[in-house]
Amino acid sequence: MKGNFEFRTRKSNRSLWVIECIDPNCSWRLCASKIVPESTKFVIRKYVGVHCCSLLNRNANHRQAIYVVIGEQVAPQYVGVEKGPGPKGVQTFARTKLGAQISYYKAWRGRKHAHTLIRGSPEQSFHILPSYFHVLEKLNPGTVTRIEVDGESRFKYLFLAFGVAIRGFRYMRKVVGIDGTFLKGQYRGVLLVATAQDGNGQCYPLAWGIVDSENEDAWTWFLTQLKEVIGDTDELALISDRAPSIKKAISIVFEKAHHGACAWHVAQNIKNKFKCADIMGSYWSAVNAYRCEDFAGYMTEISHRYPRVAEYLENEVGFEKWSRCHYPGLRYNITTTNMVESLNSMLVNARDFPYVALLDVIQEKMSKWWNDRRIVAMAITAPLTLSRESEFRPRFAQSNGRHTLQLNPVTYHVKGGELEGVVDIFNKTCTCKEFDIDKLPCVHAIAAAHHAQVSVYSLVSPYYTKEYYVLAYGETIYPVGSQSQWDVPNEVATRVVLPREVKERKRGRPKTSRFPSVGEFRKRKNRCGKCGAYGHYKKKCNSQTGSTEGNQPTDVPV
Repeated sequence: MKGNFEFRTRKSNRSLWVIECIDPNCSWRLCASKIVPESTKFVIRKYVGVHCCSLLNRNANHRQAIYVVIGEQVAPQYVGVEKGPGPKGVQTFARTKLGAQISYYKAWRGRKHAHTLIRGSPEQSFHILPSYFHVLEKLNPGTVTRIEVDGESRFKYLFLAFGVAIRGFRYMRKVVGIDGTFLKGQYRGVLLVATAQDGNGQCYPLAWGIVDSENEDAWTWFLTQLKEVIGDTDELALISDRAPSIKKAISIVFEKAHHGACAWHVAQNIKNKFKCADIMGSYWSAVNAYRCEDFAGYMTEISHRYPRVAEYLENEVGFEKWSRCHYPGLRYNITTTNMVESLNSMLVNARDFPYVALLDVIQEKMSKWWNDRRIVAMAITAPLTLSRESEFRPRFAQSNGRHTLQLNPVTYHVKGGELEGVVDIFNKTCTCKEFDIDKLPCVHAIAAAHHAQVSVYSLVSPYYTKEYYVLAYGETIYPVGSQSQWDVPNEVATRVVLPREVKERKRGRPKTSRFPSVGEFRKRKNRCGKCGAYGHYKKKCNSQTGSTEGNQPTDVPV
């Protein structure tokens, strides 16, 4: 193939294979036959390796450069990576490494075949899913997996929560963000995620699910499984967008937990419905206000400028859903679902994989996080996690010079600064409300602790301490290994899980990008047809020729 020599098959049957050069006057020839009639292996009996044909017969559009061959050759480039070369990269590989000119479509099929060789086919993924979950549970004790099928044994839902994460949740603040993101593979679906946030402000994935779509039945099933692993208490807070299906499912499944709305999604809805982006500063100040008095001031400002926005926030959304000071439970400083969105972004390439390959990526990511964060946690010398210690130290400095008056054995009046505070060091409260909500001592509480000769670290919530941080990542998440090493009972291996029925796709390139959310706008920069740079049209191009440094894009399109 590298020499652009093509061949044709002269004879082929179960025991003999003879090929020769496409030019009948050329002597190049290869003959192979079975070693013995019962064998499946062939041995080369004769080979004439010299071409004597004309150079005119050489063809870069090689007839043997089929997508299967291309896929087999390029497959190693997809091992251990999530993305690998795209179709154009496969075209370049075929041209430089194989000497073959192939079409974009053939490169796309070759890339798809390479993915199948490395990650398995989507159909095979459904077949081995019960065995995969069995091995995962065996290697990671306490792991909870569920597979839901319909009456015809077709896949419907799956649920996965690693035992390590379930046990580690006791060292997390009881705030869980939930959201979903669409999958791009052949059988599509939606990946659901539930994640907490550790004491260092990092994502702590609790559970994963794959469902057909974000509907009420799917969310109810997923949250039912989630409830079994994290429980349902008054301390629990669930944060999500305001999708009706999520809201209804939470009300059905969780009786004690409190539901809060993502403040960012509420902001996007405001900008989309009322076209008032200039009010966002007041809105975010209201979101983050600790005291109801401050909140009322920001809402008065909003109502004076945009009465309909104030009415929307109070009556349609509800203050208790998005406002920190009105929230009936405890959501600490977590006002958005950014922790979930970051997980979705992390899997942007893997969302094209078959389900088992996607779960492998999730397991690999979590294993790495647990190991890396364990190393970081063990190296911490301060009592608190790194992010909380950096947040705590400026408060410590600001508390110097505050005048403190003791009112009783546990209550102190702290003066100085913009706001006075009355601190109860026993109940760990302050009238500024920062101490109450964040569970991290405010400047008033620190000053009171100094006066009472009490360690300020004793007032910090244990969720922010190094001890809890180490315990949260103290265990290991193990991979399932090669399928040939699996030890699976027959009743598990023979369980039938068929692929779900999907609608026939429209012709053309499959869509791989999602529709923007409400209020989300994607800016697109223009690309010059003359110099290739972004940000201007060809008519306004200042480049003298098309072969200047402007040929290289000076900016990356959003």
